[in-house]
Amino acid sequence: MEKKEMYSVWAIPPDEVVTRVKKLMEYLRAEFGGPQFQPHITVVRAISLSLDEALNNFRSSISQPLKAYNVTFDPITIGSGVLYLPIHPTTEFGIEDCLQAYMPHLSILYADLTEDEMKKARDRANILDDSLSSLSFPITRLALYKTDPEDKTLESWEKIFECNLEPK
Repeated sequence: MEKKEMYSVWAIPPDEVVTRVKKLMEYLRAEFGGPQFQPHITVVRAISLSLDEALNNFRSSISQPLKAYNVTFDPITIGSGVLYLPIHPTTEFGIEDCLQAYMPHLSILYADLTEDEMKKARDRANILDDSLSSLSFPITRLALYKTDPEDKTLESWEKIFECNLEPK
Protein backbone atom coordinates (compact mmCIF):
# COMPACT_ATOMS: atom_id res chain seq x y z
CA MET A 1 0.00 0.00 0.00
CA GLU A 2 1.45 3.34 -1.04
CA LYS A 3 2.10 5.83 1.74
CA LYS A 4 -0.39 8.72 1.96
CA GLU A 5 0.86 12.28 2.35
CA MET A 6 -0.69 15.72 2.14
CA TYR A 7 -0.84 17.40 -1.29
CA SER A 8 -2.05 20.87 -2.32
CA VAL A 9 -2.56 22.62 -5.65
CA TRP A 10 -1.03 26.06 -6.01
CA ALA A 11 -1.46 28.78 -8.61
CA ILE A 12 1.92 30.38 -9.20
CA PRO A 13 1.76 34.20 -9.55
CA PRO A 14 3.85 35.93 -12.24
CA ASP A 15 7.48 36.64 -11.31
CA GLU A 16 6.92 40.38 -10.74
CA VAL A 17 4.09 39.63 -8.27
CA VAL A 18 6.24 37.00 -6.51
CA THR A 19 9.09 39.53 -6.16
CA ARG A 20 6.75 42.18 -4.75
CA VAL A 21 5.06 39.80 -2.30
CA LYS A 22 8.42 38.29 -1.20
CA LYS A 23 9.64 41.78 -0.26
CA LEU A 24 6.55 42.35 1.90
CA MET A 25 6.89 38.89 3.46
CA GLU A 26 10.55 39.57 4.36
CA TYR A 27 9.63 42.83 6.12
CA LEU A 28 6.84 41.12 8.07
CA ARG A 29 9.03 38.12 9.00
CA ALA A 30 11.80 40.46 10.22
CA GLU A 31 9.32 42.26 12.49
CA PHE A 32 6.95 39.46 13.53
CA GLY A 33 8.86 36.18 12.97
CA GLY A 34 7.54 33.10 11.21
CA PRO A 35 8.94 30.72 8.58
CA GLN A 36 10.05 31.60 5.06
CA PHE A 37 8.02 30.16 2.15
CA GLN A 38 7.44 30.67 -1.55
CA PRO A 39 4.56 33.04 -2.44
CA HIS A 40 1.71 31.02 -3.93
CA ILE A 41 -2.06 30.96 -4.16
CA THR A 42 -3.50 27.87 -2.55
CA VAL A 43 -6.24 26.70 -4.91
CA VAL A 44 -6.88 23.26 -3.40
CA ARG A 45 -5.99 22.81 0.27
CA ALA A 46 -3.94 19.86 1.55
CA ILE A 47 -5.59 16.48 0.92
CA SER A 48 -4.26 13.09 2.07
CA LEU A 49 -3.39 11.01 -1.01
CA SER A 50 -0.72 8.65 -2.27
CA LEU A 51 1.76 10.21 -4.70
CA ASP A 52 0.14 8.27 -7.60
CA GLU A 53 -3.35 9.46 -6.62
CA ALA A 54 -2.16 13.06 -6.28
CA LEU A 55 -0.42 13.02 -9.68
CA ASN A 56 -3.33 11.26 -11.39
CA ASN A 57 -5.89 13.70 -9.92
CA PHE A 58 -3.74 16.70 -10.87
CA ARG A 59 -3.06 15.44 -14.40
CA SER A 60 -6.72 14.53 -15.03
CA SER A 61 -7.84 17.99 -13.90
CA ILE A 62 -5.48 19.58 -16.45
CA SER A 63 -6.05 17.02 -19.23
CA GLN A 64 -8.52 19.31 -20.96
CA PRO A 65 -6.39 22.40 -21.48
CA LEU A 66 -7.09 24.93 -18.76
CA LYS A 67 -6.88 28.52 -19.83
CA ALA A 68 -4.90 31.17 -17.98
CA TYR A 69 -7.15 33.36 -15.84
CA ASN A 70 -6.99 36.64 -13.98
CA VAL A 71 -7.21 37.02 -10.22
CA THR A 72 -7.58 40.04 -7.96
CA PHE A 73 -6.58 40.23 -4.32
CA ASP A 74 -9.10 41.31 -1.72
CA PRO A 75 -7.93 43.20 1.42
CA ILE A 76 -5.47 41.47 3.77
CA THR A 77 -7.29 39.17 6.18
CA ILE A 78 -6.35 37.66 9.54
CA GLY A 79 -6.81 33.91 9.95
CA SER A 80 -5.74 31.52 12.68
CA GLY A 81 -1.97 32.05 12.81
CA VAL A 82 -1.90 33.45 9.27
CA LEU A 83 -2.12 36.75 7.45
CA TYR A 84 -3.34 36.34 3.87
CA LEU A 85 -4.70 37.98 0.73
CA PRO A 86 -7.98 36.32 -0.29
CA ILE A 87 -8.63 35.98 -4.01
CA HIS A 88 -11.73 37.88 -5.11
CA PRO A 89 -14.36 35.28 -6.10
CA THR A 90 -14.53 34.84 -9.85
CA THR A 91 -16.08 32.40 -12.26
CA GLU A 92 -12.77 32.36 -14.15
CA PHE A 93 -11.55 29.76 -11.68
CA GLY A 94 -13.95 27.32 -13.30
CA ILE A 95 -14.40 25.64 -9.92
CA GLU A 96 -17.16 27.75 -8.39
CA ASP A 97 -18.54 24.81 -6.38
CA CYS A 98 -15.17 24.41 -4.64
CA LEU A 99 -15.00 28.12 -3.87
CA GLN A 100 -18.00 27.90 -1.59
CA ALA A 101 -16.15 25.39 0.58
CA TYR A 102 -12.66 26.84 0.21
CA MET A 103 -11.40 30.32 -0.57
CA PRO A 104 -8.19 30.52 -2.65
CA HIS A 105 -5.68 32.83 -0.99
CA LEU A 106 -2.05 33.92 -0.86
CA SER A 107 -0.56 33.70 2.63
CA ILE A 108 1.94 36.41 3.50
CA LEU A 109 2.78 35.51 7.12
CA TYR A 110 2.50 32.40 9.28
CA ALA A 111 3.16 33.26 12.91
CA ASP A 112 2.05 32.35 16.40
CA LEU A 113 0.86 35.83 17.37
CA THR A 114 -1.88 37.28 19.53
CA GLU A 115 -4.88 38.85 17.82
CA ASP A 116 -3.49 42.34 18.57
CA GLU A 117 -0.10 41.40 17.11
CA MET A 118 -1.80 40.02 13.98
CA LYS A 119 -3.75 43.29 13.63
CA LYS A 120 -0.47 45.18 13.96
CA ALA A 121 1.11 42.94 11.29
CA ARG A 122 -1.88 43.51 8.98
CA ASP A 123 -1.69 47.29 9.50
CA ARG A 124 2.08 47.18 8.86
CA ALA A 125 1.55 45.19 5.63
CA ASN A 126 -1.02 47.75 4.44
CA ILE A 127 1.45 50.58 5.09
CA LEU A 128 4.34 48.77 3.38
CA ASP A 129 2.36 47.98 0.21
CA ASP A 130 -1.03 49.67 0.21
CA SER A 131 -2.03 48.76 -3.35
CA LEU A 132 -1.40 45.01 -3.04
CA SER A 133 -4.93 44.36 -1.74
CA SER A 134 -6.49 45.29 -5.09
CA LEU A 135 -3.80 43.98 -7.43
CA SER A 136 -4.98 42.02 -10.50
CA PHE A 137 -2.75 39.69 -12.50
CA PRO A 138 -2.86 36.57 -14.69
CA ILE A 139 -2.33 33.01 -13.46
CA THR A 140 -0.50 31.00 -16.11
CA ARG A 141 0.96 28.15 -14.01
CA LEU A 142 -0.41 25.56 -11.59
CA ALA A 143 1.69 23.28 -9.40
CA LEU A 144 1.16 20.20 -7.25
CA TYR A 145 3.00 20.44 -3.92
CA LYS A 146 3.54 18.03 -1.07
CA THR A 147 2.63 20.12 2.00
CA ASP A 148 2.75 18.69 5.50
CA PRO A 149 0.45 20.90 7.64
CA GLU A 150 2.21 19.63 10.79
CA ASP A 151 5.58 21.04 9.64
CA LYS A 152 5.63 24.52 11.18
CA THR A 153 9.03 25.26 9.56
CA LEU A 154 7.50 24.58 6.11
CA GLU A 155 10.88 23.16 5.08
CA SER A 156 9.33 19.85 3.96
CA TRP A 157 7.13 21.51 1.33
CA GLU A 158 8.15 20.15 -2.06
CA LYS A 159 7.07 20.84 -5.64
CA ILE A 160 6.02 17.59 -7.33
CA PHE A 161 4.75 18.77 -10.71
CA GLU A 162 4.09 22.07 -12.50
CA CYS A 163 2.21 22.88 -15.68
CA ASN A 164 1.60 25.95 -17.84
CA LEU A 165 -1.95 26.99 -18.61
CA GLU A 166 -3.13 27.74 -22.14
CA PRO A 167 -2.93 31.46 -23.02
CA LYS A 168 -6.29 33.27 -22.88
